[in-house]
Amino acid sequence: MITRIFTLIFGLLLIASCTQESADEADSVREIPAPNPNRNAYFGDLHVHTTYSFDAYIFGTRATPDDAYRFAKGGVLQHPAGFNMQLDEPLDFYSVTDHAFFLGVMRAMGDKTEEISEHADAEMFSQQAPTEEMRAVFSAIRPYLDPASDRFGEINDLSIIGSAWSVIKDAANRHNDPGRFTAFIGYEYTSGPKFQNLHRNVIYRDDKAPKIPFSRIDSSNPEDLWQWMDEHRAQGIESLAIPHNSNGSNGQMFSLVDYSGQPLDAAYAELRMRNEPLVENTQVKGTSDTHPLLSPNDEWADFEIMPFMIATTIEGDVPGSYAREALMHGIEMESQDGFNPYKFGVIGSSDTHNASWTGNDDNYWGKVGLLDSTAEKRGTVPLEEPNEDGNPYADTYYSYWGGSGLAGVWAEENTREAIYDALSRKEAFSTTGPRIKVRFFGGSDLPDLDSPAFIEQAYASGVAMGGDLTLAAGQSPEFIVWATRDTRDEPLQRAQVIKGWIENGSAQEKVYDVACSSGYEIDPSTHRCPDNGASVDITTCSPSGTGAAELKVRWADPDFDPTQGAFYYVRVLQNPTCRWSTWDAIRAGVPPREGLQPTIQERAWSSPIWYTPGPGGE
Repeated sequence: MITRIFTLIFGLLLIASCTQESADEADSVREIPAPNPNRNAYFGDLHVHTTYSFDAYIFGTRATPDDAYRFAKGGVLQHPAGFNMQLDEPLDFYSVTDHAFFLGVMRAMGDKTEEISEHADAEMFSQQAPTEEMRAVFSAIRPYLDPASDRFGEINDLSIIGSAWSVIKDAANRHNDPGRFTAFIGYEYTSGPKFQNLHRNVIYRDDKAPKIPFSRIDSSNPEDLWQWMDEHRAQGIESLAIPHNSNGSNGQMFSLVDYSGQPLDAAYAELRMRNEPLVENTQVKGTSDTHPLLSPNDEWADFEIMPFMIATTIEGDVPGSYAREALMHGIEMESQDGFNPYKFGVIGSSDTHNASWTGNDDNYWGKVGLLDSTAEKRGTVPLEEPNEDGNPYADTYYSYWGGSGLAGVWAEENTREAIYDALSRKEAFSTTGPRIKVRFFGGSDLPDLDSPAFIEQAYASGVAMGGDLTLAAGQSPEFIVWATRDTRDEPLQRAQVIKGWIENGSAQEKVYDVACSSGYEIDPSTHRCPDNGASVDITTCSPSGTGAAELKVRWADPDFDPTQGAFYYVRVLQNPTCRWSTWDAIRAGVPPREGLQPTIQERAWSSPIWYTPGPGGE
């Protein structure tokens, strides 16, 4: 009798459980929005390091890929220094991109069940060293990273790497939730000859990925990475690479010669653009859009400039290191030789080594775990005691870093396929952190802005960001620029179109303000909006002034010449806010450190639209 009762109760519970699961599944299905043919804006981070990256592990990070994905979906994550990190709003998509080189090796060194834990340097590399000793630990690993050293790759154990890679792939597949949250399989390829940054993040379209990622052990030549990606694409494994920190490449990221020093050609351009449709133009280690030396007539070019090569205090070459100049070289080569190796779109991402994100400027979490976990360590407030040389601030370059960035895409739905395809077609944009939405269309017959179906019509009659304009003889292009603010952040100040064009065989550039906030009008002689008067009290970081919730305009290029190849992209500027370093100073009760910008203008950039003259020059 008792057995029958237990059986009955168990059966009822099982039925109730199944019924509840069915109801939950039905609710879950109903919660997924239908695909939007006019596309939605989605925000994410495609550059995240966890405990499986050798450097993140040395910096004290113990959070796993599972922890990182839970954080991206809104969960609480503990920083290596012990405080909690949580997003104001969950992200839409995310990828853990741990370094393929030494993937999981440092973590394995701390596991006594692993043979590599017996290595002579295992204890040093696997222990969470005191902060003041961590730089020495990182220096000790350099011979294993340097191809010129006889110890290069000595601890690059493929069995450990394969196991760690499986963990990373499984985590992405486990957390991917089509319609609600997209988790991409990814990793970082870290080529850095002579500290010249040639790093790329490799992102996979679906759940298919190689058994072992391609790393600098295989080759430091990015062209070999692209060939490897082509080989796997032929096997049905689709991926794209996204270079980052060109600002630290010493002019090598956008060089006019290939890795072997030969001039670029059409085959190189096709190989690169097939595999690298995007560039990450903003992140913690600075912004790589442009530089004051390259764009002296752009008043906003001096923004979050990181002057050093990666992991050094050596200043690198500016030419060849910034995206706008590369776009200009690209249309020069298109005009002269018929190919363009620099026809890329843009995204932002963080490059966090805390398995999280960078945090907003008013709640900045740093980048390298225990090394920059406090204002004192970041060099933004004075030390308790000055350095040996009398410097009251920490001897570090972390104060140059920025609280950036985010990737944005326009996609039909929040799935791997839809977001990946948006990245591939370059309908993507970048922001320095705020979720500013930017739309950009070009064409010769664009709809009126007050049309209720103007987005649908803009897709039908024009091209979106990342596209190519085709014009008939006698036609001139128009553009639609539409930006909306992040409602949790400050209003927008202005929207601009940056144009690059070919004149007398060389590329030129110009910045046009196309929409002003506060009812202001553009000066037709300067192409500038008046300053809207927005400001920040740097003693409290309280903002003041007016701005715009949205900026929406239909704009025609007043200087268009159908014989001149050109590109156009949008930059949107927010009202000024305090930089993270100023927030550090306020919390410490000290003045902001001299030499650091006390305020910044957060911003967003669209991917370009290109115009190429047809036969006969039009």
